[in-house]
Amino acid sequence: MKLTIITPERTAFDGEADSVVLNTVEGEIGILPGHLPLVTLLRAGDVQVEHQGQKQFLAVDKGFAEVSEDKIRVLTEAAIDVEEIDLEAVSKAEERARRYLAEAEGKPDLDPHELDQIQGSLRFAVAQRLAKGRRSR
Repeated sequence: MKLTIITPERTAFDGEADSVVLNTVEGEIGILPGHLPLVTLLRAGDVQVEHQGQKQFLAVDKGFAEVSEDKIRVLTEAAIDVEEIDLEAVSKAEERARRYLAEAEGKPDLDPHELDQIQGSLRFAVAQRLAKGRRSR
C-alpha cells in the first residue's frame, strides 16, 4: 500500500506500507491491503507503519484519513517521526501552551484563531510525549 502523511507545511511521510494503524475518533483501526474505502477523523496520537518487517511510528495531530484502492492519505495539522522527537523541547512547548491558555482564560477579546493555535500546540505536544513514551518501552 502507499501511505502519504501531509501537513500544511510538508509531506511528513510518503512510502510503502504492509500495514498501518491509525488513531481515529472511534478508536484504533488497522489497515491492510484490500481494505474497504474509508474516510475517518483522526485524533492526535500516533500512526504505526509496518513495511517489510520494520515498524515506524509517527506522532500526528488531529486530521483526516482516506483509504482507497490500497492508498492511504492522512491530512493532519502536524506530524513527526517518533525518533525525531526531542522530549525536552516538547515539554517546553507544552508548558508554554498551558501558560498561554491559563492567561487567556477570562479574556473575552481573545482571537478564536489564536486560541485554536494554542490548543493545537498543546494537543500536539501531548501527542508527541505520549507517542514517544509508548514507543520507548
